This record gives sequence, structure tokens and C-alpha cells, in this order.
Amino acid sequence: MDEGPRSSRSGDEGVSGRTRRSKRKQLPLWQETILLLAVALVLAVVIKTFFVQAFYIPSESMEPGLILNDRILIQKVSYWGDGEPERGDVVVFKDPGGWLGALDAAGPTNPIAQAMAKIGLYPTGGHLVKRVIGVAGDTIECCDDQGRLVVNGVPLEEDAYVKRSGASCNGPMVNQCRTDWTVGPIPEGHIFVMGDNRSQSADSSFHMCKDDETECVPGDEFVPVDLVVGKVFVLLWPADRFRWNTRPATFEDVPDPTS
Repeated sequence: MDEGPRSSRSGDEGVSGRTRRSKRKQLPLWQETILLLAVALVLAVVIKTFFVQAFYIPSESMEPGLILNDRILIQKVSYWGDGEPERGDVVVFKDPGGWLGALDAAGPTNPIAQAMAKIGLYPTGGHLVKRVIGVAGDTIECCDDQGRLVVNGVPLEEDAYVKRSGASCNGPMVNQCRTDWTVGPIPEGHIFVMGDNRSQSADSSFHMCKDDETECVPGDEFVPVDLVVGKVFVLLWPADRFRWNTRPATFEDVPDPTS
């Protein structure tokens, strides 16, 4: 007769104990909020470091596809391990040295913007956006009789994305149209890049040594692959210009360089 009540009381005490433990484990709302924010911050840093990062277009050098102040996202997965930039990729890279003015290299000055930049939610300074024209071993010539760049003997059909801005060829050194330059073979671990707005882009062609220069250092026109942050894969903002960024088909016809 007594065992029944004892069993019942033991069960009640067990339920009551579990309830009390459950209540003790539940965090206050403010602590849960802080914890969630901390987790979100860690995830944002990890995503920025290894996967995706936001940037903006700082100039008109990539018109008509990317215009001033467009917000873009770059992905880094393609360049993991042995992966390297390919011809036709639009890439973001760190300033190789002297390509940017002091203002462009400085980045955001607002403390909030600086904090957001650290976790990939705001563009950082000191970076450039250009298209890869040549990779290690390639030879690039400007230009054929139609004003086209020639890579490893194959002319590039670039009308779909290049803005000549009145120039007669696709290979100017900013507001010029020199049709007599050749560069390459491109050194191992480097790329040759150009803006799509060929007459308004201080790119690799701009940093080549000119005939009348005495203090120019040959090789400054090449960008080390180690400085490439990632490949542009989406134009995110403004919303009415949203699109995925893909590699132009013309680069598929370019053969590997001959040794």
C-alpha cells in the first residue's frame, strides 16, 4: 500500500527536477541576442576570409559592364589550392604598388564602415578590378588590322564587353592607341590585366615601359597571382542591374602557350 504513493512522489519529484533544470538552462533574451550576434560575426568573418567578399567599382575603368559605385561580390573558391585566375575572369586584386592614388588606397574612414569592412559587409580600399587578358606563358600583341588584341596568335572578339571610347583599337595605354606593342611570355605566377573601358583604365598596358622612359622597371605591368583576392561572380547592386558575371566565350579559343 505504501509503495504506490512513494513511486508517485518519486515520479513527481523527477518531473519537477527536470523542469527546474530546464528553466535554469534557458538564457535571458539579452544574453541570447549577444550570443547570436557573436555567432553571426564569426560566420561573417569566416565567409569573408574563405568564400565571399563585397567590393564596389571605384572608377569608370570597367564600363560598360561594371560602372562607378556598382556593388559586386567576389568568390574565392575557384582559386583555392592550385586554382588560379583564367583568361577572361574579372578579378579583384590588391594594389601591386603604385597603381592606386593615396585616396583610393586609403579605404573607408568612417569607424562603422571600417568595422563592416573587416567582416566583408563593406568594400575595403587598396584594391582594383580588372579583366585577365593573359596568364603565365602567354604572349599578347596589339593589335591586328581590326584593332583586336591577339593572345597566343588568336585575336580576341571583345565587342560584347569592351568600350573603346573613340580609340581605334582594344589595346591603348590610356587615351592612346599604340598598335605596335607585344608583351610576354608572362612570367610564372603572374597575370596581365586590362579594364574593359580601354581608354580610361590605368591597367597592365599603362604600366608597360614606354620607349622614351628611362626609369621604368620592366615587369611592373604584371600582377602577382598571390595578390588576387577573388573572381567577380555577381553584380549585386543596384538591384535593376543585378546579373551573374561569366567568362566571355572568346577566351575559349585561345590555345595554351607553346613552350
